[in-house]
Amino acid sequence: MGIFFHSVTLDESKCVGCTNCIKRCPTEAIRVRSGKAVIMSERCIDCGECIRICPHHAKRAKHDHLSMLEKFTYKIALPAPSLYGQFNNLDDQDYVLSGLKKLGFDDVMEVSGAAELVSEATRRLMDAGTLQRPVISSACPAVVRLIRVRFPDLCDHVLPLLSPMETAARIAKQQAMQKTGLPKEQIGCFFITPCPAKVTDIRMPIGIEKSEVDGAIAISEIFPQLSSRMDKLTPKDLESLSNSGIIGVSWATSGGESSALLKEKYLAADGIENVIRVLEEIEDERIGELDFIELNACSGGCVGGVLCVENPYVAIARLQRLRKYLPVSQNHLEKNKTVPEEMNWGSGLEFSNVLTLSEDISRAMEMMMEIDKVEAELPGLDCGACGAPSCRAFAEDTVRGSCRKEDCVFILRKEIRRFADSLSNLDLDGGKRTNDDE
Repeated sequence: MGIFFHSVTLDESKCVGCTNCIKRCPTEAIRVRSGKAVIMSERCIDCGECIRICPHHAKRAKHDHLSMLEKFTYKIALPAPSLYGQFNNLDDQDYVLSGLKKLGFDDVMEVSGAAELVSEATRRLMDAGTLQRPVISSACPAVVRLIRVRFPDLCDHVLPLLSPMETAARIAKQQAMQKTGLPKEQIGCFFITPCPAKVTDIRMPIGIEKSEVDGAIAISEIFPQLSSRMDKLTPKDLESLSNSGIIGVSWATSGGESSALLKEKYLAADGIENVIRVLEEIEDERIGELDFIELNACSGGCVGGVLCVENPYVAIARLQRLRKYLPVSQNHLEKNKTVPEEMNWGSGLEFSNVLTLSEDISRAMEMMMEIDKVEAELPGLDCGACGAPSCRAFAEDTVRGSCRKEDCVFILRKEIRRFADSLSNLDLDGGKRTNDDE
């Protein structure tokens, strides 16, 4: 199956086995075993829903820290557009960007600037008519991994372009090498991330062999120090660093990527449950003639990531204010109708068969029938007491051999009652009861 890296991790010392997370996970990747949650690595898409729902903070995101900057001679910050929405009354991105340099970065490359290039590349690809409709955005790595695990028929619909984060890193390193004369190995690019899925996308990228991003620092970690540096800045201290407009900054919110395509036939959905509904309708061919589908696992878009500090809807309002002061776009591809080769994926999206019961079709059919049989014996309450998110999932776990039917409290109760009844039919000497005994 290979080695998986996941940003989302479990702190067993804080887990009480409450089962909140198992019902929230969109890929049913969590079980409760022996009183503790267990994350099934091959199913996890690092969406962060379990982090959001856990009342005991037992789930957390693994990310890098500012101390990692010491490993590189030249350090470049790659702020996500959602970072701007964390600050109140922000009317100039240069306050944030200059603040990042005060934290120890040598340069800053806005991911929102790269997003404008990706938007233009997407328009060109769609105008060329070579993509399978509807085209599904590849910007949210949690959604891409969800499609890979649960919706194999939609893999060919995913847009085969680099993310704005990856595009920004490649541009930043090229410019830094020309500017400093340093080799690429001494130049570090660090994404300021709103979510754990981006961290995983850096360590285990899809569509390319290796990411040019060297680390990911959570917005929630950098926010206090960045705010402190920004408070001390005066207009004279600001460097002219911003190079993005309305189109790029809008990528932080749901619908921002779609609106940049200048197309009418598009759909934008956010929140993992809504995303799943849309994907199911696309798979069942129940969605009308749409050209583009933008899907964000987090409510509100990237501003709703679990590593952000602000309420996503407050952040959206703040970005609306910021956009009033910006031009439409400040980044454009060269004036031809092709997409630069370096912006394309090196390989297509492949289905991950982690949910497959068996490679042998006949055996898979047998297992499916066994699952149906076990499920028919269950109460259908989806109570989670067994440690699985639903009775169906429990039946599958039973057939796969990872648990026993008696782990269901209702079946266990029946077994105990049956055992008690059998004992009651025996006399004290170990034989059957007689009429005289009765």
